[in-house]
Amino acid sequence: MTHSRHALWFALFFSLLVTSAHADNWPGWRGPRGDGTSTEKNVPIKWSGTDNVVWKVPLPGVGHASPIVWEDRVFVVTNIDEARTLICLDRVTGKTLWSRTVLEAPPERIHRLNSRASSTPVTDGQRVYVSFLDKKDMFVAAYDFNGKQLWAKRPGVFSSRHGYCSSPILWKDKVIINGDHDGPGYLVALDRRTGQTVWKQPRPNNTRSYCTPIIRTIDGRNQMILSGTKCVASYDPDTGKQHWIVQGPTQQYVASLVYNGELLFLTCGFPELHMLAIDPRGSGDVTETHVSWHESKTKHASYVPSPISVGPYFMVVSDFGSATCYEAKSGRVVWREKLGRHFSASLVEANGLVYFTADQGEDRGEKGVTLVVRPGPTLDIVAKNVLDEPVYASPAISNGQLFLRGDKHLYCIGRTTN
Repeated sequence: MTHSRHALWFALFFSLLVTSAHADNWPGWRGPRGDGTSTEKNVPIKWSGTDNVVWKVPLPGVGHASPIVWEDRVFVVTNIDEARTLICLDRVTGKTLWSRTVLEAPPERIHRLNSRASSTPVTDGQRVYVSFLDKKDMFVAAYDFNGKQLWAKRPGVFSSRHGYCSSPILWKDKVIINGDHDGPGYLVALDRRTGQTVWKQPRPNNTRSYCTPIIRTIDGRNQMILSGTKCVASYDPDTGKQHWIVQGPTQQYVASLVYNGELLFLTCGFPELHMLAIDPRGSGDVTETHVSWHESKTKHASYVPSPISVGPYFMVVSDFGSATCYEAKSGRVVWREKLGRHFSASLVEANGLVYFTADQGEDRGEKGVTLVVRPGPTLDIVAKNVLDEPVYASPAISNGQLFLRGDKHLYCIGRTTN
């Protein structure tokens, strides 16, 4: 009996370890892989403003940056008057553990759909890295998990009539940030421990864009890939050296690219909207040789919301609610339907389901609507969930929970016993 009881407790303990090991942290923009995907299987698909809400807490100020999650900590940035602020919350309860004023600066000019706290922070589990605009300079700072500032740097100038949004990413011992703006643009890598500049790579065309790069190792070559400033380009994240470039197809970009192991997928932009699939295995100027398919000047492309790649499908939703599911390899439209009035949040995926979060739903008056969609040959809406406020920030997924930043509150969505 005793042996059986011990064996049962060991099996239960091992099961908990395995479950914990498969729980994703959500450390930065679009999660652990920078593409909106989660490996978790127990993410909720149904909720409302009250049902399956583990906690709901008010957030001071205004911000469109996504929350990030590392184990028992949730981090979010906001702008309170002239104070750009980093807040740390307890993941279990939503209680604020600490709040720090990162920067006090006069409010910059912004687009009506932007905010002064739109850059999603990133963490390596020891430090949190944040990015704001300080008058005419990009401002980057590092904090430890107790809220102590470790360093602060201004690695370059930044000017845009639409405001600022550059979410930092991590690579080895570096913090890398995109400085595309209306002037001499650049990519810059800073040392995580000191904030000192490791490398700085000029960008062409001097045109504002807001794309956060993704990093992939493809055929043994490390590639940091982003669109912006009238091109799509790949760089070595260790040195900043350019691998390849696709010229165009438009001027300005916001949405991040995604990669399915074979092709890169791009949706953009302004003044023309396009969707492309790119073979990332080239070198030099590959504009004429490595574009696999191109839907040109289409109203169905997204400017702001980043897309998702799931199995054989590439999925995207336009800012004005037109959702499209493509056959990824060929670019063939599988289905196309109107899902809402306006989207700002990027798509996320868990357990084979894609979460489409609209700030304004299809029905007038509905705000913060998330449609859970099963990719396939026809539109299959598994669930429709409505909050009581607009959601402009992209969702985060961690430990079986969904974190949604509304206009006024942060929600932790999960299975409850109520």
